[in-house]
Amino acid sequence: MRASFRYPNMKSLLFLLCLLVFSLGNAQKMKQQRFKNFDKKAFRFGFMLGVNNTDFTVYQNPNAYEQFGLVSVKNESQPGGQLGILSSLKLGTPLLRLRFMPGLSFQERTLIYSSLDSSNFPKGESEERINSTCLDFPLSFVFRTKRFNNFAAYALFGGQYSIDLQSQQNASQNFIDPFIKLNRFDIQGQLGVGIDVFAPFFKFSIEVKYSHGVKSSFIQDFSPVAKPIDLLYNKGWWFSIIFQS
Repeated sequence: MRASFRYPNMKSLLFLLCLLVFSLGNAQKMKQQRFKNFDKKAFRFGFMLGVNNTDFTVYQNPNAYEQFGLVSVKNESQPGGQLGILSSLKLGTPLLRLRFMPGLSFQERTLIYSSLDSSNFPKGESEERINSTCLDFPLSFVFRTKRFNNFAAYALFGGQYSIDLQSQQNASQNFIDPFIKLNRFDIQGQLGVGIDVFAPFFKFSIEVKYSHGVKSSFIQDFSPVAKPIDLLYNKGWWFSIIFQS
């Protein structure tokens, strides 16, 4: 039996984040504000560290069972990590900023095939792991609440352009040991929430973000593992800790 380590569900992390917001709101009554000058500067810079849980939205070929004997293809999310640098621009008011946070992310996704095609899937089941090392370029609008002493909450939306450095887009297919081909370039939409905590000389943020591809990244090359699939969209949850000064 294959053992696998799983990060906590990102929905659970989102619940914990909301609980932390409520707790901090109750704890921060009539305290002296720290880092009062943060909102006075137009530009701010920082860095980010985090973990991710990435996956696919899978659309099977409608005739996969009749043509290829495919019973099902299931996708499993896998843990990864990311790091990046941050720059943000105040858009007139401290409550609205434009944020650019280029980074490097390490991702892994798994497809599990169940098939009646014994020639290509001798055991009736096969697992295909897809690894990616991506340069990510997310651009977001960040909407923040007013500060309550040393605490604020925010929401964000935007998009991300990614370059997969491990993409085998142009690699020759190995039909003895086939693999899934993905486009090197991808565009994703993003939504997220977070909290800001102001320390004496810096601000740190805890953030949860969801992303989903706006177009399929799948390349159909008619290999045994590719033929049953119609479309694949990248998606994932991103949990980050961000420091700004």
